[in-house]
Parts: sequence; C-alpha cells; structure tokens
Amino acid sequence: MPDALDATPYDALLLLSFGGPEGPDDVVPFLENVTRGRGIPKERLKEVGQHYFLFGGVSPINDQNRALLDALRKDFAEHGLDLPVYWGNRNWAPYLTDTLREMVADGRRRVLVLATSAYASYSGCRQYRENLADSLAALQAEGLRPPAVDKLRHYFNHPGFLEPMIDGVIESLADLPEDVRDGAHLAFTTHSIPLASADTSGPVEEHGDGGAYVKQHLDVAQLVADAVRERTGVDHPWQLVYQSRSGAPHIPWLEPDICDHLEERHAAGAPAVVMAPIGFVSDHMEVMYDLDTEARAKAEELGLPVRRSATVGADPRFAAAVRDLVLERAAVERAEQVTPCARGLLGAGHHLCPVGCCPARAPHPAAAGADSPYA
Repeated sequence: MPDALDATPYDALLLLSFGGPEGPDDVVPFLENVTRGRGIPKERLKEVGQHYFLFGGVSPINDQNRALLDALRKDFAEHGLDLPVYWGNRNWAPYLTDTLREMVADGRRRVLVLATSAYASYSGCRQYRENLADSLAALQAEGLRPPAVDKLRHYFNHPGFLEPMIDGVIESLADLPEDVRDGAHLAFTTHSIPLASADTSGPVEEHGDGGAYVKQHLDVAQLVADAVRERTGVDHPWQLVYQSRSGAPHIPWLEPDICDHLEERHAAGAPAVVMAPIGFVSDHMEVMYDLDTEARAKAEELGLPVRRSATVGADPRFAAAVRDLVLERAAVERAEQVTPCARGLLGAGHHLCPVGCCPARAPHPAAAGADSPYA
C-alpha cells in the first residue's frame, strides 16, 4: 500500500452536480425543479422536454456521475487517500439536502465540494454555492448541525482536465478524411450565458467584457490548440463558440452559436470542423442534443465534415486531478506552502470566492465563500 495521503482537516468529498431525469415520467418534474419560481406552465415544460424524450426521457448525466464516483474512489484507494466520496444533485435524486443529511448521520464535519463545472459564472459556481446554503439551512431547521463546506477551486486549467481534451481533439482530427484533416477548423464550444452574467463572472476586478467566464475559456482553447499544433505539426485555426442558449430572445447572450458558426465556416471554405466541448465535464444532454444532434444535422445539411471530440468524463487523469486539488486545498487549510498546478496565462484561481464574485440578480445566501453565513 502507498503511504497515506493527508486530507486533514477534511473528512469527506461531495460531488455536486446538476442532476437529470432517468425515465420519461421524470422529465417534467425534473424541469419543474430546474425552473422553480419562474412560473413556467407545465405544457411549456413538456415542449422543452422533447430533447429528453428523444433519448427515452433519460439524461446521461447521472450515469456519468456514477462513473466519475467510481473513478474517484478507485484513484483515492490506489493512492492511499482515505476520504469517502458522496454524491448530491441540485435538481434530481440523489438530492443535495438528502446527501448532506446522510453525511451528518455519518459524522462528517468538514466537507470539500467538487462541482461538475470547471469555470466561473453565476450558474457554474455561485448558484451551486446558493444551493449549498439552502441545504445547510434546511438541516439547521431540522435541528441538525450542518458540516462546514469548502468548494474546490476552478480546475479549467489543471493538466488533468486539459490532457483528456487535447487527446480528444487529436483523435477527432485523425478520424477525419485525410484530404480535409489538415485544414480542419477547431470550434471550442461552451454553454452560452447572458452577456450581463458573463460580464460579472469571477471576482470584481475581472468584471467587464465577458468577465472571467470568457477569459477562462479562451485560455483553455489556446492551450488545447497549442498542444494540438505541437503534437501534430499542424496549426489549426480555432474560435470559441457557444451553444445551448435558453433565454428570452430580447436578452443578449454570448455568440456565435455553434450552428451559425458552422454555416460561417462552410461559407468561408473550411473543409471540416472539429467541435470540442471544452465547457462541459461530461457528455450530458446538452452535448448529446445540441452538438451530436442539432449541430451534426446542420453540418450534414451543409455537406461539411464534422467530428465531435470527447469530454473529460471519468478519465483517470481527471480523477487524479481531483485528488491533487483535494490535497492542495487541505494543505492550504493547514497553512502549509503549496504550489498549485495550473497551465496557461491565468494561473490557479482563488480558493475562497470573494464578495461580489459572480453575483446573483437578487441577493441570496451562498455557502463556501467569503460572504458565507456558515463558518
């Protein structure tokens, strides 16, 4: 057995994810959870749920999280890290509050949280922290003593997150016909968000002109494109593009959309495109529908060869990166010297979200940050 690794003061890791339906009867209740408080009629939710019904009403995200749980537990055990791993979702079973209640029953007092979102934004970070605060408040209301929670830093530029994406792009290029391979364009895709949300993403000093959300994605895209050039000898043109817009038409969101981008590349004479979903941890519904279904249909309509590279998912290198991030944060909490592992121009991000980071439209308590009501 390897020497034991020290995660003190933490006694558990919580994998916190979005959740998804696991059958046709789950789709509308799941969407009601996602849109709670917005007053969206059930008939409209049934229309929105057609994406899920195309796949039997099952989102792949829960099975992908189960695979990631297995990978994390395997990696921790093989490297002597004695840290139990739990799983809770924001919008479907296993629900976050239920998982935290289970952790309290198991005697967990100091918990690290891994969110399945690698970048800074309200929906990708602070909203998770707000959900944590709501669940901790629910436990307090039940007379339970909630655990202290800390969130792992953003990991978009950790080598264990980058390397699987680099390999995925190279494999997708190799899968293209040889006569279009070297001229292929790289379309790095992520979830579109409202411009107002993008501009206020990250710490206050990074607000404006897309904020930390756009800066972080551009840094990753450049890192991946540079690595592809170094390993293949071909310098592929690239662009950051967006997908999965869901807001009202009059509200400006990040653009261009991936389907519009495919039309533009085709009109400009691009021989092929590789779509690389760098904004997503796993191949969940938005990847399967917006890229594998809609964008691929658009490419076929245009006669444009496309490939879609794999997301990181449960890659062992990502599991190892999580272990590294756990040990890094634990050492920081023990006031030890730490050299964070990060590539690119932006370096390692903050461990504690500062006040004003990725603000909500309306004030709401958020855990695991400088403004947390929970010590």
